[in-house]
Amino acid sequence: MINFNEQILESDSKLSIYSRGFNYGDALFETIKTSYGKLLFWEDHYFRLMASMRIMRMEIPMNFTMEFLEEQIQKTLEANKLQQASARVKLMVQRNEGGLYLPDTNTVDFIIITQAIQEDFYLLKEDFYEVDLFKDYYVSPTLLSTLKTNNKALNVVGSIYAKENNLHNCLLLNTNKHVIEALNGNVFVVKDNVIKTPPMADGCLKGIMRKQLIDIIKTITEYELIEASISPFELQKADEIFITNVIVGIQPVAKYRKKTFKNEVSKMLLQKLNVKIRLGSTN
Repeated sequence: MINFNEQILESDSKLSIYSRGFNYGDALFETIKTSYGKLLFWEDHYFRLMASMRIMRMEIPMNFTMEFLEEQIQKTLEANKLQQASARVKLMVQRNEGGLYLPDTNTVDFIIITQAIQEDFYLLKEDFYEVDLFKDYYVSPTLLSTLKTNNKALNVVGSIYAKENNLHNCLLLNTNKHVIEALNGNVFVVKDNVIKTPPMADGCLKGIMRKQLIDIIKTITEYELIEASISPFELQKADEIFITNVIVGIQPVAKYRKKTFKNEVSKMLLQKLNVKIRLGSTN
């Protein structure tokens, strides 16, 4: 079952072929993890969505409060019998149909889709995980690149490239040839006592899990967090590399080219992240 503008519908319901999300990628989405009906990091997701809608010049409906959208997500979880399980929720907002590149209106539709997932908390993935650079196309270091829009052609082609080359993931570069993120999440690089992640100005996704980990790392006196550009050369010298998103949590990288990595910092941060969730300090 899906939720389309407050209506619970069968998941095989047809959207209009004139949908702007379908025709122009004129849509935004949030991927939210829920655990037994609790929306993890919901406040951060909500404010990111509102900020993204403003950047996309979408009209924010008066009823689009945090409470209203959470209620709609809960209704969808309930309709799919997922309130006593863990789930991946996709909340998509698209501009209403009409017009060509220039829309006839800036009002919006919303769609909520849910899917059951196995892990209630975040687990350390210690399986072999190899990455390389994806250099066929580059990301523009602009504000639009930081948004979660339906324009994901680069991520699709990059994912196919990774599969064809027996890689688990690829790291993306911006037009300045800086490493900015992975195909499905943000990237952190550890060297000695410094944990580095690319800044928003480089065009990386404004990730929700990125924000959680930055907040956690800032409380750890043994490590210094730096938001700064990362060159591909730094990857070879790193002690550790990990990728983050709200569904997986933290994915340690085992190998990049001929270099292999530890996962000690990943393990420590994952423990702190799960404690934060158990204590209920996730909004």
